[in-house]
Amino acid sequence: MPLSDSELIQRLLLAALLGGLLGIEREVKQKTAGLRTNILIALGSALFTIVSIELAPDSGDPTRIAAQVVTGIGFLGAGAIMRTDSGVQGLTTAATVWVNSAVGVAAGGGQYHLAFSAAGVSLVVLFFVDPLETVIARRVASRAKAREAAKAKASTDA
Repeated sequence: MPLSDSELIQRLLLAALLGGLLGIEREVKQKTAGLRTNILIALGSALFTIVSIELAPDSGDPTRIAAQVVTGIGFLGAGAIMRTDSGVQGLTTAATVWVNSAVGVAAGGGQYHLAFSAAGVSLVVLFFVDPLETVIARRVASRAKAREAAKAKASTDA
């Protein structure tokens, strides 16, 4: 049975809203894949999922289109990753694009609780793990300095 117009709109709007929330975090951190990009990723993923569900009675397995969404998003994510002299950059943006697409698929599939939960956990990770990583990096660096100082002192005492 086809989805009602209100159900279609609800699923698309939810995907856009949740994608927008993830996009706002990327905008705040001034990353390349920001608000509009993340809204469009979630919206497109939801749309492909809805089309897949709507066409399934006639064409078979509705998961086939969702599987192709994952492949396509992989190419977008790969485009966000850059290798520079200072290391690899863009991994978090690529991962956000990937998770955002999954949130869009969940919203498009009518899995509202799953979409909200995944977006919420993603936002917690994006906003709160970065400061935690900074604290850990500082502790590791200070312990490394202390070890080097102890080695230097031991070699001068010998």
